[in-house]
Amino acid sequence: MALRTRTSMNARGTARLRLTLLYSGMFLLLGTAVVVIVFVFTSVGSHVSVSRAMPASAGAAESAGAHALSEVASQQQSSDFARLLTASWLVLLLTAGASTVLGWFIAGRVLRPLHEMTLTAKTISAGNLGDRLALSGPDDEFKRLGDTLDDLLARLQESFESQRRFVANAAHELRTPLTLDRTLLQVALADPHASAAKLRAACEELLASGREQERLLDALLTLASSEGGLEHREPLDLAAIAGRVAAAMSGHQIWTSLAAAPMTGEPALIERMIANLLDNAVLYNDARGLVELATADDDGDVARLTVSNTGPVVPAEALQRLFEPFQRLGGRATTGDDGHHGLGLSIVRAIAAAHGGRVDARPREGGGLTVSVSFPAAPAAPVAATGG
Repeated sequence: MALRTRTSMNARGTARLRLTLLYSGMFLLLGTAVVVIVFVFTSVGSHVSVSRAMPASAGAAESAGAHALSEVASQQQSSDFARLLTASWLVLLLTAGASTVLGWFIAGRVLRPLHEMTLTAKTISAGNLGDRLALSGPDDEFKRLGDTLDDLLARLQESFESQRRFVANAAHELRTPLTLDRTLLQVALADPHASAAKLRAACEELLASGREQERLLDALLTLASSEGGLEHREPLDLAAIAGRVAAAMSGHQIWTSLAAAPMTGEPALIERMIANLLDNAVLYNDARGLVELATADDDGDVARLTVSNTGPVVPAEALQRLFEPFQRLGGRATTGDDGHHGLGLSIVRAIAAAHGGRVDARPREGGGLTVSVSFPAAPAAPVAATGG
């Protein structure tokens, strides 16, 4: 901590010294220019006045006297100029020194908000990200810098809190089935008269629990890999992948309107994203509700995928929370009997962000949700020129 403080003070001292040297250097340069200009104009004016003082039609004696008088006047002027020049340089040096001292204090005054921001930022850590710089004063560059850093801290705090919730929920989701598995084994082993059928049933329950945990881990790995970015991209068509995913969901009626929507990305992740959207739409749909799947190419700039259902009413204030890990409609944050963990929409958002896309969700009138995912469209293939 002492090293950081010393480094920061040295950096601040260097900036203060630079400003001081800049102030004093500019003053010295301008002062020198003023002294030189005054000296040149004074010297030329005095030479002209002495020359005009000599009569043009005077006699020899008068001319010799006038010439001697001119020599005396010229020497006197030269002496006066020398004293004036010396005094000017001395005054310039003294004022330059005074400007250096004054510039040092002015530079410190100017850099004071920066120093306060540095001291406050040092006290902010992962444990107190709620603190802010909260600079006061005029709306200048330092105030805008402080406000920008406060916005950055707010986003960082939100990210840290989201990570804490994610870790806590993931630990809970993994700990609960492990506890149930241990209890199931303890009950089976505690019965000395357990039949083969009973032990077999216990093993089947353990296998089912293991498959459920495997799905959870797979979802967590997909989420982590999506947030880490893409390893490679390739051309793909949203319509083709969406058609395959919809066809694979047998037993569910899905209305499709699939127009070609070319883009570039990772096909496996895009397929997982569409499957999660459709699975979520089917899960929260009415018994006789409608699920719609559409793709479109908006003016060749955006490849868009839209999934809608006619499920229960979704409050507008709950939309953002639904995209957080382990969050489900109705405020549930634990695994339900349907085997879902509330990771579907968070995976959708992570995959979209990894492809440079954006997810928009809006409630439908009368119930249900419409989720639209927009991606940058693939560039059009160049048309080969034909020779004439």
